[in-house]
Amino acid sequence: MNLPEREAAVRRMLEQEPPPPVPPDLYGAVVRRGGRMLRRRRAVRRLLWLALLAAAVVFTVWAATVRPWVEPPSETTPPLTGW
Repeated sequence: MNLPEREAAVRRMLEQEPPPPVPPDLYGAVVRRGGRMLRRRRAVRRLLWLALLAAAVVFTVWAATVRPWVEPPSETTPPLTGW
């Protein structure tokens, strides 16, 4: 069933004279599922922030120890002329 068919089916159901009965335990199931989804999103968001913080700390420590902005020392000495 694609989206337009689903929308048409829902409209037909809502246009019925007596509204369709709703299962009594539906509210509890929806609340549990919604709470579970919110907890999962919150946990994923916290893990992503923690990973970002860890990456920033690792980069800072690496940059402080390696100092990539400093020119490396010369490997050879310049030739001595005029002695």
